[in-house]
Order: sequence, then structure tokens, then C-alpha cells
Amino acid sequence: MRPVFPLQLDRTAKTSLVEQIRHGIGAAIHSGVLRPGARLPSWQALASQLGVARGTVREAYERLADAQMIVSAGSAGTHVAARPVKRRTEDALLPDESDLLAMRRSPNGAASIFQIGVPAPDAFPAKVIARLRTRAVREEATVAPLYPETCGDVVLRREIAAHLAIARGMVCSVEQIIITSGFGAALGLIMHVLRAGRQTAWVEDPGFPYTREALRIAGVNAVPVPVDREGIDVERGMRLAPWATLAIVTPGQQAPLGTTLTLSRRLQLIDWASRSGAWIVEDDYLGELQLSGRAAPALASLDPEGRVIHVGSFSKTISPALRLGFIVAPPPLVAAFTVAAHCLLPAPGPAVQRAAAAFMREGHYLRHLRRMKRLYARRRDGLIAALDAKGFSGRQAGLSVLVDLPDSASDTAIVRAALASGMAPAPLSVWYALPDNARPGLLLGVSTASSERVEAACALLRQVVDTASRL
Repeated sequence: MRPVFPLQLDRTAKTSLVEQIRHGIGAAIHSGVLRPGARLPSWQALASQLGVARGTVREAYERLADAQMIVSAGSAGTHVAARPVKRRTEDALLPDESDLLAMRRSPNGAASIFQIGVPAPDAFPAKVIARLRTRAVREEATVAPLYPETCGDVVLRREIAAHLAIARGMVCSVEQIIITSGFGAALGLIMHVLRAGRQTAWVEDPGFPYTREALRIAGVNAVPVPVDREGIDVERGMRLAPWATLAIVTPGQQAPLGTTLTLSRRLQLIDWASRSGAWIVEDDYLGELQLSGRAAPALASLDPEGRVIHVGSFSKTISPALRLGFIVAPPPLVAAFTVAAHCLLPAPGPAVQRAAAAFMREGHYLRHLRRMKRLYARRRDGLIAALDAKGFSGRQAGLSVLVDLPDSASDTAIVRAALASGMAPAPLSVWYALPDNARPGLLLGVSTASSERVEAACALLRQVVDTASRL
């Protein structure tokens, strides 16, 4: 009897036969071709059908069992494990427009109170940015009409390298820095360079939902790895998917919980990547914008063998409207990133890059960061106090305050009601990849919680939550 799911082996591929079998069966389970309870051929029978050694199939089955995708019942055979009912892909990404898009969408073209992921709109250095951008546009119009440097303006790359050395403890050359149109473009470039399709990646659980969706689009099998008080649980990751070739982490301030990856976990993660030949993508989305004490050095600063791909952005520190980010490529990958950027994802237009470079070179950037840290710390303290006065339990989580909700609460329903009331908190539950692990909560952005509005907003939020709990 032939397998009832597509399983083709390529003996010329670099991927091992064990991993090809594991991926083929796993894909059939994920797609629904193999449903929960379906019986698999014995590993002896499948080995005979595929023309491979029995031990090869047995090891593939063991990996699937370790990932809790199949279960062996001895003489009763091996079956597909029970799994949560799969929703439509668009529902898995966006349970409701308000649930996730509240993190990105700005009602009426302005940031709402409690909106996360955006800087303080009332503290944006508009005059300085406007002056620098006007000057950069004028300069751009006077140069010869030639293709700009695809990896980014060398002046901006030089400023970033200098800033990283001081603020993030990283020593890198200008050639290692690739300018991108934000984190999404950086992640897309990384997927191309690593040829990540059909590979397996660890992702944090809870973790950024858009990262998971980006991996799905790229054909990557994302394995959720739990996060605890020390950050991503590396040992659990090695048990769940020891064959993974990629890990995407937020070690500086874990998104969304705000945990800083401990030194022991950092060393453990880098050691895993070194031993297994895997890559680590460090999403340094907040950089040194740490509200309590000094920010920990970048994970890449501890990397002796060049296994960490560092990704930074100016979205939280200046403005997401710039669409400006960067990659620090490990030395072995510089040439590959340079070619990929040239052919697929060149840097943004020169004017915005030159304005950002001037903003850094003239000292505005460091002064702006210092102001924002003081402002956000005051708003965090004011928000936590206002929440406490209304009976909420809130604690800092990066640039957000995380509000706990009862297990029976629907944070997505509360968010929809809050949006209708002019507020834009984000639901915690949608950050979890595994529904069984999800817990309800609200993420309230600190940057948009201005002192003159926060008490009234917390009172209104109390009404919204109480009303939703009675429904």
C-alpha cells in the first residue's frame, strides 16, 4: 500500500532523508490531508515503500512524536495526534480586523490612546525632521540621475555602525549594514538569503503574529517555543524541534511580555546555533529604548562565530512612517545579502536615508532618545497608577503595560468594544501561536497614554471591561 499523502524524496538534495520524510508527513498533517486519528504505515512498511533504511523512517517518526504530531500506541499502530480545530488561514492571522490591526491601524488618521507600536505623536521632532528632509530632497534633486547604492547610503550606514558600537555593544563594519524598508523588508531579505523555504524555525510563544505569518508565506515551518521569565526556553526548543535551522527572537525586550533574555539563555542559544549550524534572527525592535535601567547589549555582541543576524528599526525610536530599518549581516553572509538587496529589495530612496543620517550625525537622535525614555517612564508610572485606581493589575512590558484579565474574559471582544469607544488597546491572546497556551490580557501602549487623558481613559476602559464581562 502506498502512502495516502504526497511524499517524494530527493536524494540529491542537501536536506537529509529523515528531514524530508518528517517534513512531508508534517505538511500532510498541517494541510489536513492526514486528519487526527489517521493511522500511519508502520516505519518498516514505509521504509520498504520509499526504498530507504528502516532507521531513517524510525528517526523521522521519533521527531514527529517529539513535536507531538503523531502518537505511537504499540501494537495498535501509529496515529496522527489530536489537534485543535484549524480555523481558516485569514482567521488565524486576523481573528477580527480590530484584534490585530489595532496594533497598526490608526483610526481617523491619528494614534488612539493605548495604541501600541507607535511613538508618542505629541513628542515627534517634526520641525527638525521636516528641515532635514527638505534639505535632503533638495540635495537629491541636484545629483546625477544614477541608481543609488542598493545596500543603503554609506553615510547612514556609517552612523548606524557608530551608534551600535556605543549603544548596543556591537562592533561591525559599514559593509555589514544593509538598509531596508523596515522589519518586514528585512525579514523578507533574510528569508531569501537563507533560502528558508521548507525549513523549520523556532518562534517565541507568545510572539509577534506578523512574524509567524511572514514565515508561513515564506514556506517556513514555525515551531512555537514557550517564553518564561528568562526569555525563550532554549532547552524546550531543542526538544520540540532539534532539527530547526533558524530561531527568531526578541532578546532585548521580548514582544509582548517585555522579558530580557538572560545571559545564560543567550549563551545557550548561541551555542545551539553554533553546534547545529543554525541562524538566529535578533529582532531588536526597541533598541536601547529601555525604560528601566540600561538596555542589555545586543545578542549579536556575544556572537563569536557570526550566527546572529541583527535587525534594527527606526519605527519605535523615530517614526514608522519613515519605513526605515537595517540588517547587520554576519561576515559570511555579507556578499549574499548585497546581491539579494541589489536584485530583490534595494534600500529606500536616498532622501529619507540622508535625513536620518543627518538626524544622527547632528546629535538629534541621542537627545531624542533621552527625552523619550524620560517621557515614556513618566507615562508608564502614570498609567499604572491610573489602572490601579480602577482595580486593574498592570505591569510594564516593554513600551506597553500588560493588564491581566480573568481566564473567562474575551480580550478580543473587549478590544472591539474599546475601539468603538475611541481607545486602541491590543489583545494579548492573539500573540500566542498555540490556542491552548493563550491567556487573555490587554496591552496598553505607554507612548500614547498622555497624562492629561490617561485617568479618563482608564475609567472608560473599566466600564468597557465590566460591560463585556456581563455579556
